[in-house]
Amino acid sequence: MTEPLEITGIDWRRVSPKYVVVDVIGYIIFALMVLVPGFFIAWWISQPWAWAALVALGIIFLLTIVLTPRRVRSIGYQLREDDLLFRRGIMYQRIVAVPFGRMQLVDINRGPLARALGLSELKFVTAAAASGVVIPGLPAQDAEELRDTLVALAESRRAGL
Repeated sequence: MTEPLEITGIDWRRVSPKYVVVDVIGYIIFALMVLVPGFFIAWWISQPWAWAALVALGIIFLLTIVLTPRRVRSIGYQLREDDLLFRRGIMYQRIVAVPFGRMQLVDINRGPLARALGLSELKFVTAAAASGVVIPGLPAQDAEELRDTLVALAESRRAGL
């Protein structure tokens, strides 16, 4: 078995543990939106395969909810001298390094539940679509400070300072 994807010497900054609540509630709402109509459809057509599909979906949703705390703990970011490193994932790990000079847009989003818990989502985009990064679950103050820092660093790098 291979070792997890890791960069040595990086002290990752983590997202807020409150983000687990936001994610779990979002999955529960989505599960209910799928499973409740699915229950009525399975009951109406009375086929064993429909009930089996409904149970399989329920198990998938349950596993997703159970793994959410571990998945949230895997999210991290770190500002380095010339770029921002972002990582996420348990099974499919992803580490992205975004140079400050390539950032074009830094955006903060707050959904209703995240806003109630004082959390924000920081999104930044570069010219390359594949390198767009979203850091969820940041405390609102941290997200605003990080946004301001990233904008200042991006401006200075594009200006060649």
